[in-house]
Amino acid sequence: MTAQRRQARVRAPELSGDVWLNTGGERIEVAGLRGKIVLLDFWTSGCINCLHVLDELRPIEAEFADVLVTIGVHSPKFTHEGEAAAIEAAVRRHGVHHPVLNDPEMITWQQYAVKAWPTLVLVDPEGYVVHVAAGEGHAGALRRVIAEQVVSHEAKGTLRRGGTPYVPARDSGPAPLRFPAKAVATDDGRILVADTAHHSIVELGSDGETVLRRFGSGERGSLDGPSEVASFAEPSGLTVLPDDVAQRVGWHVLVADTAGHLLRGIDLASGEVSTVAGTGRQWRDGETDGPARVVDLTSPWDVAWWDHAGGVVVAMAGNHTLGLFDPERGTITRFAGTTVEGLRDGDRREAFFAQTSGLAVQGDRLWLVDAETSALRWLDGDFSVHTAVGTDLFSFGHHDGDAEEALLQHPLGLAVLPDGTIAIADTYNGAVRRYDPESEKVTTMADRLAEPSGLLVTEETLHVVESAAHRLRPLRLSAGESAQVAGAAQVVRRPPSVLAPGAVDLTVVFTPPPGEKLDDRYGPPTRLEVSASPPELLVDGGGTGTELRRTLRLAEGHPGGVLQIVAQAASCDSDAEHPVCRVVRQDWGVPVQLRAGSPAELRLVFAGT
Repeated sequence: MTAQRRQARVRAPELSGDVWLNTGGERIEVAGLRGKIVLLDFWTSGCINCLHVLDELRPIEAEFADVLVTIGVHSPKFTHEGEAAAIEAAVRRHGVHHPVLNDPEMITWQQYAVKAWPTLVLVDPEGYVVHVAAGEGHAGALRRVIAEQVVSHEAKGTLRRGGTPYVPARDSGPAPLRFPAKAVATDDGRILVADTAHHSIVELGSDGETVLRRFGSGERGSLDGPSEVASFAEPSGLTVLPDDVAQRVGWHVLVADTAGHLLRGIDLASGEVSTVAGTGRQWRDGETDGPARVVDLTSPWDVAWWDHAGGVVVAMAGNHTLGLFDPERGTITRFAGTTVEGLRDGDRREAFFAQTSGLAVQGDRLWLVDAETSALRWLDGDFSVHTAVGTDLFSFGHHDGDAEEALLQHPLGLAVLPDGTIAIADTYNGAVRRYDPESEKVTTMADRLAEPSGLLVTEETLHVVESAAHRLRPLRLSAGESAQVAGAAQVVRRPPSVLAPGAVDLTVVFTPPPGEKLDDRYGPPTRLEVSASPPELLVDGGGTGTELRRTLRLAEGHPGGVLQIVAQAASCDSDAEHPVCRVVRQDWGVPVQLRAGSPAELRLVFAGT
C-alpha cells in the first residue's frame, strides 16, 4: 500500500439502524468483523442502479466467499422503502444473499458521508476504509482492490478466512405467483403475468386465477427455446403485437426481460421463446441505435405497442430513456431522453426522464410513469413531452386534488380506463389513483394494497398486479366513486448539501484501481456533465466538458434545488499485453440548499478514497 493511501486511512464508523435481515436476528458490528474484508453496499430498493450493483456483486461474493463479508445498508429514498416489511420484501424479491441493515433515518449513510445511491465502501481487515465507489460498473476495480487487500493482509497475518454472518431467511413456500410485476390480456381473453421472482411468464384464464401454462423453467437465465426450457431474469413489462405484425415476425408477445437486459418474444401457438433485442450485456456507453440484436439494453422495464410511433416503445429504466423497437426491421433506436435522470419537458430528444416504469397507449398519446420523480407524464402526437403530476426527484406524497398540487410515491404502472381517465399504480402509497385529463384532477380509487405494480383493464374489471401480495386483485370499475385523500407532502430524508451562493468548486474524485490507468489513447478519458433543476439555480458552469473539476456559479438569492451531475471515466489495464478497458459512469442528483457563509466546495467521490 502506498504512502498516499496510508495517509488517507480512516476508521470505518459503526453501523446504526433499526432492523437486521439475513442474520437470524443478530446484530453485526464492524468491530466484530476484524480479520475480514467488509464491503458495504449503500442501496435503496427502488433504485435501478442499486439493483444493477446487486447483480455485479454476486460473482465477487462467490469468488471471495472465505474472506469477504458483504453488508447491504438500505438507506431509503422514499418513506415506504424505510418500512421493515417493504425492505424484507425487496430482499426476497431480488434474491439478496448477504446481511442487510435497514437504515431508515440514514444515520449510517451520514456517518460514511455517502452522497449517492448506490455507493460501495470497502473496509480492510483492520477496520479502515480503503476504497469508495459511487454508481455501477465498478466490479473490475473492486476485484483488484479486494485481491490487493488479500495479499497485503495475508502477509501481515491480519486476514481471517472462513465463517459468515449470513443466515438465509425462511422460504415462504410455493405459490403460483411470486412478486409479479405486470399483466396483459390476449385477444381471446387470457391473461399473461410477468411472474418476476419465478423468472417466468404465467398464462392465466380469464378469471385471473386459473393457471393454464407457464413460459420459463423458473431458473434465472436467458435461454431461448420451448416454454419448459427457456429462462428469464426478473421479467416485467409485456405487450401483445397486432395480429398482422405477429404473423410476419412469428411471435405474439414481447417481454421486457429486465434483469437480463433483453427483449424476448413468445410464440403463443408453439410456446417458443426467442431473444429479439439486446445482447445480454448492460449498456454503459456507446450506441443505442442499430440492429436490435447488436445494441446493448439496460433494464427494459415496460413495453407498449404504439401505432403512432410505428413500433414498440421500451421504457429503458436503466438509463432513463425511451427506446423504439421495430420488430419487423429488427432495429432499436433511442426514441426520447438524454440518459440524464430528472424531470424536463419539451422536445423528446432533450427531455429528462427518471426510471420510467410503466407505459399505456391512448390513441396518439403515450402515457408513462417515472418512478424516481413520482410523476405521471405523456408524449403527444408530435412526440413532445409533458408532465401532468410530479415536480422533481425528491418530492412525493399521497395528495389528491388539482394535478399541479397532487403527489404520488414511486408509481410503477398505469392503464387507460374506459371513460378516458388514467389509472395509476401508485406503488409505494399502496394505492390506485385516477387522473382525469379533462378536469386535470387526481383522486384515489383504492388503497391499502401491497405494492401495486401493474394494471390491466378487461371489460368492467381493473386487475391490479399486487406485487407484494403475490396476486392479481380484481376491482370492479362500477363499484363506486373515487375518494379524495388530503395527505401531506413528503421529501426524501437524504440531507441536502448546504452550499454558499456564488462560485462553488466542484470536484469529482476518480482514482483508477490498482493495475489500471486512465485511457487517453482516443481522447480525454473523463467526461463531466452538469445541469440543474430548476435551471435558474445554475448561473454558470453547466454543460459538458472533459475535466472532473470546474467552478459552478449558483444563483444569489435562490433557495436551492437539485444539481444533476453525470461523470464518466475510461481506464485500462496498465500491465497487460492486451489490456482490457472499462467505462464507468455515475449520475448524481444532489439536493442543495443555498445559504450565505456555507462551504463553497462540493466534492463527490466517484472512485478512490
